[in-house]
Amino acid sequence: MQNLDRIVQEARVDFSATDDPDALEQVKARYLGKSGRITALLKEMARLSPEERKATGQTINRAKEAIENALSERRDALRRAALERRLAEEAVDVTLPGRREVQGGLHPVTRTLERIEALFRSIGFEVADGPEIEADFQNFTALNMPEGHPARSMHDTFYLLDENGAVADDVLLRTHTSPIQVRYMQAHVEKYGALETMPDIRIIAPGRVYRVDSDATHSPMFHQVEGLWIGANVSLADLKGVCADFLRRFFESDDLKVRFRPSFFPFTEPSAEIDVAFMSGALEGRWLEIAGCGMVHPNVLRHVGIDPEKYTGFAFGMGPDRLTMLRYGVSDLRLFFDGDLRFLRQFV
Repeated sequence: MQNLDRIVQEARVDFSATDDPDALEQVKARYLGKSGRITALLKEMARLSPEERKATGQTINRAKEAIENALSERRDALRRAALERRLAEEAVDVTLPGRREVQGGLHPVTRTLERIEALFRSIGFEVADGPEIEADFQNFTALNMPEGHPARSMHDTFYLLDENGAVADDVLLRTHTSPIQVRYMQAHVEKYGALETMPDIRIIAPGRVYRVDSDATHSPMFHQVEGLWIGANVSLADLKGVCADFLRRFFESDDLKVRFRPSFFPFTEPSAEIDVAFMSGALEGRWLEIAGCGMVHPNVLRHVGIDPEKYTGFAFGMGPDRLTMLRYGVSDLRLFFDGDLRFLRQFV
């Protein structure tokens, strides 16, 4: 029988010299494994007499227990060392200034759109929506701009490709939100056209539109809000009252001057540009073009199935991007779409 005290001492030395947990388990197998030194001694007990087997077994078990205790101590020591290393690597300097939570906010153009929608909802207008990829009929033809009409050249936009890679002339990114009005009127006629008296249509149509244009005051993608009121006795006086009241409430200025200047749009007749003049501030006394408007052209009403002899209406369109520039004093439209947080944080 080997000297058990020497085996225990050797096990302690081997355990202490091991700094890796996986390697420690391999050293353990050398003493306590199926082919380990202590296991081999236990197997040799079969050759001893019953009296010797009892005494020897107790001695071997004490040695085995001592080795297991030494192994457990080394395991604990390696765990503590690993934890200390991790704590040292992940130490936090509590004297550093804390990280503040960054407060997000609405984009200034989104703020303007929400303000416009709230003001028109307050006088009974509904907010309508529609697709940004539009058909030629809704974007042009139904709005009194048939193929070849010169007004189409003012709406240079982005066309899509068909399955053969050719330009699909009848599918495009919408150039204004007027197609929303066309689709809404078509659905309205389908729903109420059989009635003797059709309910009024009062909507605004906000959304993104696209034209091939880019400079300090224009962007290939920009926002537009158009309005429409169709009814039995809607007049030019209603148009002037609604638009003038909206602009004074939007800019919170009762002394804001509003003028209607004759103009041309293929989908309205008569048509006008809406200008405003501020009575104070950096823009005092200057007339600025804000929107276009007019009475809905009879051809537009016919295209959607509304009798122009029975119903009339007005429409208007404005750029909320420009309204945002005026409201917040921004001189370059491109700042709204650069994504510069230094600029956008000013509106939080």
